[in-house]
Amino acid sequence: MSIEAIRAAILADAGADELAAIALPDRFRAAVVLADEQEMFAGMASADKDPRESIHIQDVPLPELASDEVFVAVMASSINFNTVWSSIFEPVPTFGFLKRLGKESALGARHDQPFHVLGSDASGVVLRTGPAVRNWKVGDRVVVHCNYVDDQDPSSHDDSMLASNQRIWGFESNYGGLADIALVKANQLMPKPAHLTWEEAAVNALTNSTSYRMIVSPNGAQMTQGQTVLVWGAGGGIGAYACQYVLNGGGTPVAVVSSPERAALLREMGVEHIIDRKAEGFRFWKDDTTQDPAEWRRFGKRIRELAGTDPDIVFEHPGRQTMGASVFVAKRGGMIITCAATSGFMIEYDNRYLWMNLKTLKGCHFANYREAWAANQAICEGKVHPTLSSVFDLEATGEAARQVHRNEHEGKLGILVLAPEEGLGVTDPDMRERLLPQITLFRRHP
Repeated sequence: MSIEAIRAAILADAGADELAAIALPDRFRAAVVLADEQEMFAGMASADKDPRESIHIQDVPLPELASDEVFVAVMASSINFNTVWSSIFEPVPTFGFLKRLGKESALGARHDQPFHVLGSDASGVVLRTGPAVRNWKVGDRVVVHCNYVDDQDPSSHDDSMLASNQRIWGFESNYGGLADIALVKANQLMPKPAHLTWEEAAVNALTNSTSYRMIVSPNGAQMTQGQTVLVWGAGGGIGAYACQYVLNGGGTPVAVVSSPERAALLREMGVEHIIDRKAEGFRFWKDDTTQDPAEWRRFGKRIRELAGTDPDIVFEHPGRQTMGASVFVAKRGGMIITCAATSGFMIEYDNRYLWMNLKTLKGCHFANYREAWAANQAICEGKVHPTLSSVFDLEATGEAARQVHRNEHEGKLGILVLAPEEGLGVTDPDMRERLLPQITLFRRHP
């Protein structure tokens, strides 16, 4: 009954002493994939693999708490593409990541289990702190970013995303956010935005922080006022955050979407230049092995018709399907910055358009703590808003992951864990009322 006692105490806004007095359970619910099922989809095409078959909701044992870690009671979490990759065991099963982490130290061995608790986002309440934790206490309302890094590694003390053993929590480590209790390093914690509900707060950290690094940070494109930015998948989670940062920074986004509904959402967000890729019939590949440069040229012409110029920055994440076009349309001396490859990892582009036009192709992966904190502060101040479109219960994690896998969603999909219903967790109702149209934008454009 301790999980129910924890839930009840949080919903009653109990103090730190009352939360600390509740005994933690030996086991708790979690969304997991299993090591002995890694071959269940062998020989199947990726599109045919169904996360509903591989993701299980079951009890797992509470791990030991390290000195620099906290236990977080997870009120809500979300689905990211890495949840899908874990669930279909592509490009490799994640149990290899857990084994490598398990070999690093005695406490690292906690992660090498026959199950993998998924989830790289969470909002919730601190339940316990290790003795080395300084800045957080039991009862703090927090969100969790997913940069899992070892501060004993010297390579982590410049930009921690360059650390030799940098990992993504809940993907390359165990005990992630899709569970009643999450095991989290103290340097992953950030304040929960007071005007957001648990589910709204839970969907931001991974995609919002990634967009911040790609668009704003010196480690990314470091966009300046007046620059034009082409944003692929602008109606999705990461793309919609990118559009917000471009607009906030005085840039001009050119948003690529795939439906008139998404175009209407972007217009309400303030984006003027929108390309409905499906309506305009852009097909960058003639077949599975041959790209169509004529379509690159048509696409570049369309961007210039809208924005009056080629894009200074191309915000890339589809990968194989779009990279050839992205390299072609970027301005001479411009940058193509990429953080993912949701349409395929093996990309092709004509290198002449890169080197002869002095363009830069730059990789970007999540964000360091400073960047994640700054991105979260933009959420806390109401300058950037969540891209939550739908909410599921923990038991429906497999279905939510299936929808992301099949690209049947827009924005982010939230998962209620200990929160019994939507709409809870707001502690600044006045700010929420003022910002409600922006907060609920994605919910109003199904």
